[in-house]
Amino acid sequence: MLLKLYRDNPSQKHIRRTADVLREGGIVIYPTDTVYGLGCDMFKPRAVERLARLKGVDPRNPDLSLICYDMSQVAQFTVPLSNTVFRLMKKNLPGPFTFILTANHQVPKIFQGNKKTVGIRIPDNPILLEIVRELGHPILTTSIHDDDEIIEYTTDPELIYEKYRKQVDLVIDGGYGSNEPSTVVDCTGDEPVIVREGTGILVE
Repeated sequence: MLLKLYRDNPSQKHIRRTADVLREGGIVIYPTDTVYGLGCDMFKPRAVERLARLKGVDPRNPDLSLICYDMSQVAQFTVPLSNTVFRLMKKNLPGPFTFILTANHQVPKIFQGNKKTVGIRIPDNPILLEIVRELGHPILTTSIHDDDEIIEYTTDPELIYEKYRKQVDLVIDGGYGSNEPSTVVDCTGDEPVIVREGTGILVE
C-alpha cells in the first residue's frame, strides 16, 4: 500500500492507519529529515526479526536506531543523561542526528548489542513525529540503501514502493528524500564524538 502524506499538514486518518499497521506487527517505509527509513514497532519481536532479515543485519546491529517523539520519550529508554549531553541534544533536535546513548532495561534485549547502547533519532519531519506520537512509543528504524554503486540511498518514494511493496506492509510517500544520512554522535564516553559526518552540523 502506498499512502501520500504532506509534511506541512499530514492527514490524521493516514497517521492513525500507519500507527495501526505498526501495532499489528507491520513494517513501514517513511520519510525522515534525511534518507527514507524502514521501521517497525520496537515491541514486536517478530517484526524486529523480519526487519533485520530484510536489511540483512543482526537485530543487535548498531545500524538499528529508535525514532522518538521528544526528549521525555528518550528518557524512558536510556540511562539518565549528563547535563552536557542533554544540552547538546536539546540544541540539535529535532534534526538530522543519531545520538548513541546507553540503553536502560526498557529497551528490548533483542536489538541491544554487547555494549548496551542504542541509537536515538528525533527527526525534523512532522509526518514521522506524528506517527510516533500516535503509536505512543518509539519506532525501530534503519535507512534504505540503494543498489546503485554511486547513489547510496534511494530518494524517490515511488521507486522505493516498486522495489519494496511485496516486502513491507506500507510505504509513505512524503516527497523526495535526501541522499545523505544523519550525523552520528557517540555520547557514551566522557565527551561526545562524531563517528559519522552526515547532513547535520552539530551545534555545541
